[in-house]
Amino acid sequence: MASSPARAQDLGDRRVPPPPAGSAPMPANDEEVTFSASALDYDDAAQIVTASGDVRMIRAGNRLRADKVIWNRKTGQVRAEGNLAVVNPGGDTAYGDSFELTDTLRDGVADNLLLVLEGGGRLAARHGERVNGVTTVQQAAYTPCAVVDSKGCPKNPVWKITAVRVVHDPVKHRISYKDARLTMFGATILWLPGLSHPDGSGTGGASGLLVPNFRYSRTNGLEVALPYYYQLAPNRDLTLTPHVYSEVLPALEAQYRALNGNGAYQLSGMITKGSRLPASTSSGTTGDRDSGVRGYIDVNGRFQLDPNWTISGSSRLVTDKTFLRRYDISRDDRLRSTINAERIDERSYLSIAGYATQSLRVNADGGQQPIALPAIDYRLRLTDPILGGRIELQANSLAILRTDGQDTQRAFAGARWELRRYTPLGQEVTFTAYGRADLYHTAQTAETITASYRGDAGWTGRGIAAIAADMRWPFVGEIFGGTQRLTPRVQVVASPPTRNLSIPNEDARAVDLEDSNLFALNRFPGYDRWEDGSRITYGAEWAFDRPRFALRTIVGQSYRLTDKPSIFPVGTGLSARYSDIVGRSTLQYGRFLEVTHRYRLDKSSLRIRRNEADVTLGSRRTYVTAAYLRLNRDIDTAIEDLRDREEVRLGGRVQFSRYWSVFGSTTIDLTGPGEDPVATGDGFSPVRHRLGLLYDDDCLELGVTWRRDYEQIGDARRGNTFLLRVALKNLGR
Repeated sequence: MASSPARAQDLGDRRVPPPPAGSAPMPANDEEVTFSASALDYDDAAQIVTASGDVRMIRAGNRLRADKVIWNRKTGQVRAEGNLAVVNPGGDTAYGDSFELTDTLRDGVADNLLLVLEGGGRLAARHGERVNGVTTVQQAAYTPCAVVDSKGCPKNPVWKITAVRVVHDPVKHRISYKDARLTMFGATILWLPGLSHPDGSGTGGASGLLVPNFRYSRTNGLEVALPYYYQLAPNRDLTLTPHVYSEVLPALEAQYRALNGNGAYQLSGMITKGSRLPASTSSGTTGDRDSGVRGYIDVNGRFQLDPNWTISGSSRLVTDKTFLRRYDISRDDRLRSTINAERIDERSYLSIAGYATQSLRVNADGGQQPIALPAIDYRLRLTDPILGGRIELQANSLAILRTDGQDTQRAFAGARWELRRYTPLGQEVTFTAYGRADLYHTAQTAETITASYRGDAGWTGRGIAAIAADMRWPFVGEIFGGTQRLTPRVQVVASPPTRNLSIPNEDARAVDLEDSNLFALNRFPGYDRWEDGSRITYGAEWAFDRPRFALRTIVGQSYRLTDKPSIFPVGTGLSARYSDIVGRSTLQYGRFLEVTHRYRLDKSSLRIRRNEADVTLGSRRTYVTAAYLRLNRDIDTAIEDLRDREEVRLGGRVQFSRYWSVFGSTTIDLTGPGEDPVATGDGFSPVRHRLGLLYDDDCLELGVTWRRDYEQIGDARRGNTFLLRVALKNLGR
């Protein structure tokens, strides 16, 4: 039965519903055919069965529905006519004016064919045939897009591919074209002699081109990246991406991924050849250009050797300090490489690790960067057989090497006992006892700039002990149609004088009082410094809950019971007998509003020393985010880990129609001499702006993004970058 070309490529739904499962009796085996019909005629001489009136047939998982079916039992040919639909075991449904099938209902030919794939795509053609499950159609069109709108009315797909011939292989899950034309929004935009892509089932894995990326930046000019995907095996693949630039030499990017029975790993990297300037923030950077190979490598993986043992690792390395920024890969200023073997069971934990850091900061000295190997930590939990508390034993060892700096080795063994009890009045009381013995060795101490971090050269020992009692007393009641919970908290800690400045400080430098460490036994962030003396810490938590609304707040302060000078730097909030006041408040209203505010107030003047706020407002499609941070601690500028700063970050997205949205973000550095005396900014220094327009529906993603960078480091210059992204969904490879 002939049809016009317009009808032959009609991708719209047919009026005939597919035959449902159970529409005819199920066959006993794959060789048996079962059917049902309103009328049945059998010609004994010709062995022809004619069924008419809502005919249903099933064989080997293939289901057919038609107005009339003629089955020649001698030849095995089945001819079906009128309101046709055939569903194969994979869920693909074929519609047509007439079908000529084998009696397996699997193979055959059809006119005015529409093939609706289980993965969501659909093929329409003037004529088609299926042989051994592979469908070949002529004068065809394919689209994965919706063909009806939200009201159920027919509409043209956003994009489609028309071709002289199309082949669908359900085993390879691929669709291949000859003489293909890509039409988007009704206009033909691309012609290709051949094309192949997955059928949308999610299991296609053949090699092929991926979606290209287009970008323009002041630094590199126009960039075109065309990825090619290689399926090496079901568990291994390789993606090669050549990058071509108008202003610099081409680059090659690669990513290799593998999965095995124990875990997964991946290796990625990029390489090119070019010149670079010395890393400097000055806009007038001059100096000898260093020409040569530039690139980076990124490796990570994780393997589960048995139920207890796991090995994981990652490594990020780059040839120079500006490569990642110049080629818009990352803006990280430190790259960390790690290796870690862990054993975890019900009562113990063992970690044998190592790490190294590559600093990309402008003035960083590479020889001062630490290399930790090994870093060993073992913990064992036991039940106290006498009082019923919990005991945790810990052994730790760390060796830090530097190619041009201070070397430190550390080992300690410690024990912590904890007992939690509830009083008849509902108070939760926790008793803690802690003891530790440390042994340190350090050399080349003069290479460390900050004197308080050096410690004494040679061997140094130290003993640590502490006891603590922590009491919480929650009060619960109803208010404003919800439930409130007020929990006063008091903690007392006592620890004898401890050697600190004789010990090198490698892991306890970035100390700052905040709500998360207010009630900690040791408010230094690492092991190398210990807070000794006696203190009392007090505060309160308040929570209010009602449907779709939650409010939480905590505030507290501590007081040292001794007048011994503190080793905390002035400005951290812990240097005086009274600490600064710290707190945190969170507000949540359904999924529409979330606010978090952290603060630290000066103990005497109530000046804000730390002010941090994060706000998220809106839905998943339309939202705004805002973040503000100001550190005004006035800490000695010689302590490089505790510099003050101020910044604001804004971002948002507005979806102004069903598929269209606009988005943007900005980061502004507000740090000036008032926050950091050595700051070079004037108090309002934009860091980065971004603005974009996005179209995103069920089968197409089209986006345009503008970004402006204001920071300049060497050959990674400030300027504008434009990115064009076109992603035809289900046409990825």
